[in-house]
Amino acid sequence: MTRSERLAAIRDRISQAAGRAGRSSDEVTLIAVSKTFPEEAILEVASFGQVAFGENKVQELVRKTDALGKGTPDQPLEWHHIGHLQRNKVKDVIGRVALFHALDSVRLGQAMQNRLEGQNTTLDCLVQVNVSGEESKFGISPGALDTVMDELSVFERVRVRGFMTLASPAANPEDVRHELALLRTLAQSVSDRIVDRMPLLSMGMSSDYEVAIEEGATHVRIGSAIFGTR
Repeated sequence: MTRSERLAAIRDRISQAAGRAGRSSDEVTLIAVSKTFPEEAILEVASFGQVAFGENKVQELVRKTDALGKGTPDQPLEWHHIGHLQRNKVKDVIGRVALFHALDSVRLGQAMQNRLEGQNTTLDCLVQVNVSGEESKFGISPGALDTVMDELSVFERVRVRGFMTLASPAANPEDVRHELALLRTLAQSVSDRIVDRMPLLSMGMSSDYEVAIEEGATHVRIGSAIFGTR
């Protein structure tokens, strides 16, 4: 299949999954994860109407946003940073991304607040939650989320819009449905500390995005199923 055909098939499956949950596909933002793919591939996928692109390494984000910017009026580009960020790299995402998906510690939130205050701006963020409990993954543990949200709420320029997670690897996406449902439940429990009180949920990748949408995902992050094998 061509990239155009793969993207169309994914959009159709998103629409079907949303319908099964009684939702509109307009409620789900598809993020094309473009890590390791060159600028030419991004422009190709953008030419099919894809707007949001995700990067997980800050060096790539900087290179690609410097090269492509926010696109053109006819072919806009919206950038998302979806990977772990070291505190000394905070300066490299501010002003480049529409949404930062990996706020995984209060210390990172403090570093962001300091930098944002100096630049007199704000940054929309999602708090990363480790719903799978895997030690290899970044994120706040579910049991600590309430306390962490209290601590993050003092950072006026860090706009917490919702949550992100990565489910456990699973051959059958039904095996991780409970993890995705847990993020939705956690989000509802702390929604009083979310901007607009309507939490965004970034969850679901190429292997489990349909189940994620059924469980309330507002953003799904899909790479190889669009771009092909890395």
